[in-house]
Amino acid sequence: MSTWRRKMFDYQFMVIAFIVGILLSIIIPLLGTNMVLKNLSMTGDTLSHTSLCGIAIGLCAGFNPLLGAILISIISAFFIELIRKKMKKYADIALAIVFATAVGITGILSGYSSSSNFSSYLFGSIVLINNMELISVIIIFLLVILFYSIFYKQIFFISYNENQAKLSGINANLINFISTILLSVTIAISSKTIGALIISSLLVVPVASSLLISKSYRLTHLISIIFSIISMILGLILSFYLDLKPGATIVLFSVFFFIVTYVITSIIKVYQRKKILTLQCTHHDK
Repeated sequence: MSTWRRKMFDYQFMVIAFIVGILLSIIIPLLGTNMVLKNLSMTGDTLSHTSLCGIAIGLCAGFNPLLGAILISIISAFFIELIRKKMKKYADIALAIVFATAVGITGILSGYSSSSNFSSYLFGSIVLINNMELISVIIIFLLVILFYSIFYKQIFFISYNENQAKLSGINANLINFISTILLSVTIAISSKTIGALIISSLLVVPVASSLLISKSYRLTHLISIIFSIISMILGLILSFYLDLKPGATIVLFSVFFFIVTYVITSIIKVYQRKKILTLQCTHHDK
């Protein structure tokens, strides 16, 4: 085992890929948990496609696609928060419109950019990370960790009851806005490493797996991060030795863990129900 491990880490790009992968697999579930608890899963999908729109603009205009992804994602995040406040009843419809607009613009602009460059952002190329992208990941990692360290209690309160949080004096609008900005930047940066079409899955699937077994907010975060890190590590290892797309392999591992968790928890629930019924029948017979 040490032989193949040494071979893999002989390559500097794999060392960088593991560093980037582990950092992202920590902050993506952190952001994803609150998004899922507030029933905003569509937001992640919308932002991933707007980041793809920014990438297409960058490739066509001749500037850094990552910068284009970040700028368009931040603008989209601003409009999403505006929509959430002004059109609460129609927020899903408004998100769908932003999503459709981003897909339409991306579809048109993709025809004017290099297909190989554009496809690398669709499914990611975590093993081809340059120094600037590595620094970007480290910066957004530190910002997300700092944000959660300072506002953890407020974020927890807002996730479960935003109206009550506002009544208690918490500036929910500001925290939601910062959270959405951090989410948009994380998605934009992850579009190169994991893939714009894949990142939304990593925001939701590990959290969904965690919700099946966790019994507290803190535990939901912890378990989702564990699922995410394991999926990231196994995905990178398998993609290296079998020459697979890393982003897609990571997501499939994440889905695999969800299925396994769902099956195991379902079996446990059936067993517990049978046990309760048996005890009730025994008590009735007595």
